[in-house]
Amino acid sequence: MEENFVREKGKIAASIMCSGFDQVMDYVHEFERNNIEFLHVDVMDGTFVPNLAYGPDFVKRLRKKTDITLDCHLMVDRAEDKLDWFDFQPGEHVSLHYEGTCHIQKCLDHLAKKGVKPVIAINPGTPIQVLEEIVDYIAGVLVLHVNPGFAGQKIVPHTIEKAARIRKYLDDLGHPEVYIESDGNITCENAAKLYKNGSDIFVAGTSSIFREGDIDELIMNLRKAIGW
Repeated sequence: MEENFVREKGKIAASIMCSGFDQVMDYVHEFERNNIEFLHVDVMDGTFVPNLAYGPDFVKRLRKKTDITLDCHLMVDRAEDKLDWFDFQPGEHVSLHYEGTCHIQKCLDHLAKKGVKPVIAINPGTPIQVLEEIVDYIAGVLVLHVNPGFAGQKIVPHTIEKAARIRKYLDDLGHPEVYIESDGNITCENAAKLYKNGSDIFVAGTSSIFREGDIDELIMNLRKAIGW
């Protein structure tokens, strides 16, 4: 990276799963007021991960109630059979797990043809070399810093450094435009390290903005950690 290179400010994807079903819209209004860039929606099928969370109907209803861009993380098996259930719209971000389908290129291409930003999600134990064969199909990489399925886990330590290796790997492959999104135990301290290592978007949950305190202050503290 050139010495005079100026990083773009990091962006926040607020994790709706952390709001509680009865407070979703209360939080959405707070995020609109604070100009949060994305709403991160975790979709879980009870098979790829043991939990169930959100589905097509929720995504469609949420889309109608806010102008914040949706950032949907599909933790599902056989994604190729389920993509059209959600009626994804141009400009939305959709993350698919490398580990969840044997038709990953087909799925990513299907999303791109709809004007959706296709993103590949990789678990903590998945090697970064898998990106080489699909980098031409993706807008971003969602790096899981915890194993998927449950909120509130502690970060898998090696994944902080993994973000830096992914950034270098993408650049070496000739794709500096592919962004990195970090998901899992995004405290302000971890976010600052990940921002330094090349992450661009930060999924904010119970470790940062969904906790006791003034929400404006919590959001600003996270923003300060990611280059604001």
